[in-house]
Amino acid sequence: MKHSYFVTGIGTEVGKTIVSAILTETLEADYWKPIQAGDLDNSDSHKVKKLVSNKSTVFHPNSFALNTPMSPHAAAEIDRVKITSEAIKRPITDNHLVIEGAGGLLVPISEKECIVDLMNSEDRIILVSRHYLGSINHTLLSIEALKSRGLTCYGIIFSGEENKTTESIIAKMSGVKILGRIDQEPYFDKNVVKEYAEIFREKLK
Repeated sequence: MKHSYFVTGIGTEVGKTIVSAILTETLEADYWKPIQAGDLDNSDSHKVKKLVSNKSTVFHPNSFALNTPMSPHAAAEIDRVKITSEAIKRPITDNHLVIEGAGGLLVPISEKECIVDLMNSEDRIILVSRHYLGSINHTLLSIEALKSRGLTCYGIIFSGEENKTTESIIAKMSGVKILGRIDQEPYFDKNVVKEYAEIFREKLK
């Protein structure tokens, strides 16, 4: 059975794109970022494409490609376009699909909707958490926000330098499965991503 994996984070710059690349390689899945805001010549789709080695992955185009590196609702206003969840159509594929969100769950895409409104109850929602002062609160709040909308966090992936105290309390208080961690590597290239893909393959069976 094929699944959609929706990768979201507890904030911005927590490692969603690297996690998305590793999951895409692990599952030989298709990849899709519904909304890209800014850096269109070196977008997250471009970055994932450079990190994935398998020949099965199809990279689906953004539903919205916005020019300004801001919250999607603000970038859309500058570009004079209107974003709605209804206008964002998921790609049709027979493969697994890795979907990369923008920022965190409550990043607005319009005055009425947020990134979380792009998620389905069938999605395997993966939350990327990175240690910083306040990250425990942000992680637990993200899980509560999913629950309040009838959505389930499939698992947490920790990114960056390890902090056992933080990771332990998040695991205990959330009750969410910890899928693993991605260390603070000196760099990420195709070989590093393939190494992590081997580690995560067993966890995602």
